[in-house]
Amino acid sequence: MGMAAWSDGYWWSNDGLRLHYRDYAGPASRPPIICIPGLTRNARDFEGVAERLAGDWRVICVDLRGRGESAYAKAPMTYVPLTYLQDMEALVRELALERFILFGTSLGGLITMLLATSDSKRIAGAMINDIGPVLVERGLERIRGYVDRSQSWPTWLHAARYFQEMLGDVYPKWPLEQWLVFAKRICKLSPNGRISFDYDMRIAEPFKTPGGATGFDLSEAFAALKGVPSLVVRGEISDLLDEATVARMLAENPAMEAVTVPDVGHAPTLEEPEVVEAIERLLARVETA
Repeated sequence: MGMAAWSDGYWWSNDGLRLHYRDYAGPASRPPIICIPGLTRNARDFEGVAERLAGDWRVICVDLRGRGESAYAKAPMTYVPLTYLQDMEALVRELALERFILFGTSLGGLITMLLATSDSKRIAGAMINDIGPVLVERGLERIRGYVDRSQSWPTWLHAARYFQEMLGDVYPKWPLEQWLVFAKRICKLSPNGRISFDYDMRIAEPFKTPGGATGFDLSEAFAALKGVPSLVVRGEISDLLDEATVARMLAENPAMEAVTVPDVGHAPTLEEPEVVEAIERLLARVETA
């Protein structure tokens, strides 16, 4: 894989946090693609997507507050979708973006819906990865179970083996190399020389309070994407997005396509062949729209 070059960008939140994004250059004639990661993830989650699309498209991969190279929040109760929405609106203002495409994985998909709620006309296209207007409780339970579990390992290989053991049922077909890539995306080398998670453990606090997973009406938010060229990606063995919800999403939004990734749970990496092709189709639709 050729490493596409990116530059580091920074912006400020309303409450004074310095937030970070990776900016992969692309033509100004096309709307940029903003990639928003899941709960415990960061800008590195979209490395594969960015390397594929950079040059043809400008790709902006964000670190939400409390993740990666973005500052950790002073108040943990700001780790909620409505604050992430304000942070994203600040970025859109900072970069003076009039139209853009959104790629959102899991929590990033919820934020995508919220951005549509405040003004869908500026959204040229949207890809939502393994999330919808109805969340399966079993998946939420699983996430609550691990999100604040602090861990560290002496080597990347130890970390990779830990994830293989913990999440083997989510990605049953992955070889060890893929687990190493996964570890390097979700973890960092700490100053003490150990490998640890690359996020503020306190992101779990609001998530674990009753109703804290969302804090807004998901159906209303999803409805805001109606008419926007869209794609929903679902892992075949996902425990967060079920087939019935995907069927409902397609019924409610005729501009939406769905693709299912076999033998993968929550959430697909977006590097699977089915998804690569579906993203190409989405971007082609954005071009002709």
